[in-house]
Amino acid sequence: MQQLAHWRKALTALLLSLLLVVSVGCSQTDTSPFADTQQESTEQGAAPAVADDAQKGGAFNRFFPGSEGGYDVVFAQEKQGFAEAKLKHEGEDIGLLAISDTISLPTAAQKYESSTETLEGYPLLDIGDTQTGVLVGDRYQVKAISRDPAFDAQARREWLQKFDLAALAVLE
Repeated sequence: MQQLAHWRKALTALLLSLLLVVSVGCSQTDTSPFADTQQESTEQGAAPAVADDAQKGGAFNRFFPGSEGGYDVVFAQEKQGFAEAKLKHEGEDIGLLAISDTISLPTAAQKYESSTETLEGYPLLDIGDTQTGVLVGDRYQVKAISRDPAFDAQARREWLQKFDLAALAVLE
């Protein structure tokens, strides 16, 4: 009986030592280039990724174009400040259509200040080779994004015209 008690004490001491080694060994300081950013984004009082007063994603759905002529608009994502739909042609993904509330990311709206083109009176930009966007009501960014070469800049602009931009401009 005394030998069993001795083994229990030894096993308990061994397990506690192992626990201490594992916990100390796993608590190394993160020296990656992303460590500071991670700390800033998780600190108490850090700015939220999405502003509290950003529109609910579901509020945007009614402004999207509908399916037509062999093209299907399939809603894919909806979250605070953002809604997105896949654009499919004959079952293949050819692009994405999206509306985002720039209140959470003002720099997204600022890039339209350099726009020299408009769509229905709203500033229009080609963003790289695969995206076209329009800023509606100085707040809502509406984008068409290519996933297929056939969905080119002209096609993206045509799909942007199918959104109900005037109604989106007065969304509060």
